[in-house]
Amino acid sequence: MTEILKQILYSDLGSALSNAALLAFRVLLAVELFRVHGMKKFRTENGQKEQVPNPLHLPEKLNGLVAVFSDTVVPIFIILGLGTRLAVLPTIGVTAVGYFVVHRKDSPEVRDVPYMYTLSLLLILALGAGKYSLDYYLLNLL
Repeated sequence: MTEILKQILYSDLGSALSNAALLAFRVLLAVELFRVHGMKKFRTENGQKEQVPNPLHLPEKLNGLVAVFSDTVVPIFIILGLGTRLAVLPTIGVTAVGYFVVHRKDSPEVRDVPYMYTLSLLLILALGAGKYSLDYYLLNLL
């Protein structure tokens, strides 16, 4: 079990500069995701809350829960670097569905946002959280 955790959580890009760059990338991406998309889930505009698209026809409560979790909780895990590779999976799913399903017929300018989020989250999935993360710290306690 410990070996599986190490394979999932371990991430060290080799140099302090590379690890610091990944930390900055993670934090800035997660803050923007939370600020722009997460906060929309809690505020009302013109007396109405944001309508979350449901192109996969999931039960409405499940669809809303996935959207809120992906845009509010996942960014916190990304910032902390806690379970990062696993944490990004639901948000990758949401942004990929946004790109390939919800906005498939929209202009490239509209499709650009879910595309860039998906690519950025895939990078974090591939690289992990880096040395400056709770993943790295907790792994060294094992």
